[in-house]
Amino acid sequence: MRIALYSPYLPKHLGGGEKYLLDVANSLLTAGHEVILAISSLNSIPENQVDDLIKLWSEFSGHNLTKLKIEGCPLNTSAKWWQKLLWTRNFDRLYYQTDGSLFFSLAQKNILHIQIPFTQPKNSLLERLKLFNWSVKNTNSEFTKSVIEKSWRTKINFVHTPMIQPLVTSETLLYLSAKKPVILHVGRFFKQLHCKHQEVLVKAFAQLLQTEPTLMKGWELVLLGSIEDQTYADEIHELAKGLPIKFVHQANRDVLNLYYKTAQIYWHATGFGENETLNPEKMEHFGISTVEAMSAGVAPVVIGKGGQKEIMQPELTDWTWLTETELKAKTLKLIEDPDLLAQVQTLAFRKSLSFNQVGFSKTLAKMIE
Repeated sequence: MRIALYSPYLPKHLGGGEKYLLDVANSLLTAGHEVILAISSLNSIPENQVDDLIKLWSEFSGHNLTKLKIEGCPLNTSAKWWQKLLWTRNFDRLYYQTDGSLFFSLAQKNILHIQIPFTQPKNSLLERLKLFNWSVKNTNSEFTKSVIEKSWRTKINFVHTPMIQPLVTSETLLYLSAKKPVILHVGRFFKQLHCKHQEVLVKAFAQLLQTEPTLMKGWELVLLGSIEDQTYADEIHELAKGLPIKFVHQANRDVLNLYYKTAQIYWHATGFGENETLNPEKMEHFGISTVEAMSAGVAPVVIGKGGQKEIMQPELTDWTWLTETELKAKTLKLIEDPDLLAQVQTLAFRKSLSFNQVGFSKTLAKMIE
């Protein structure tokens, strides 16, 4: 089949949602389909830009995407409405990763992926018709599904969780010998929407160093992620001054995987201080980086909100937290008991295997059939 993928976020952003869409592309390519990733542009994409994007996205996703086609499309441009509509006729399937907006499509089958728990309703007649036009709707988590079904008043046909490629091949404790006294966090630096709240992590780490200097001796906090809000990033750097905190703002997939493999504990704070019911969009919608860390045998100590709760249930629920006091206490419990830490790391690895490529591709095949 000839399948188009479209996201208004690409090529501007590279985060968890973009990793998901590139995993979709790779799965469809592996299945033998012709896959076109469309970019908003009134002109054709220059060959050198296509080559650069293929290289960048292959490195970012960990896939060989040389067979992926990249084409310009009229969506989200100044093109006429009928030009946009006619463009969609070129495909057997159109897979749209929405930013909350909808459009009509004349593809043979239209598939809508919703990765953000939008709360603004779709009540107008036009919006109801657009929703009806997308015959298959899926979300990245049960959390997102529950919010969308209520706010948009539409049925979600599938929960299609992101795919995680295991970073180690065995659950034995042998691979843990390479680990170092590192607490890792992976996430972009920005304040809008689901802010990662690196400031909470820096303050908690500083307090641990102050109250437990002997136990915390030699431990380091690594904050890895690109900068999208320079002012916010500067604030975090200022908070971390003089502390054993390392910032990594530019890292390819190999570097990221190395940090996953060597870290002992993984922290995540998205949604801290926010009401999960009133502001679901400010939660972690799924938590790709958490599962990636788990797949390398890193013990997750993450906030128990949003999609993170699903990742941790049921085996790792005890290691979720809601307050800074809980975050520090649960982290100390792992650091002071190496055997317990190794046990949680192994449980995390096993749990990560449930988000495998086989299940991901099987659900995707059902959606496009």
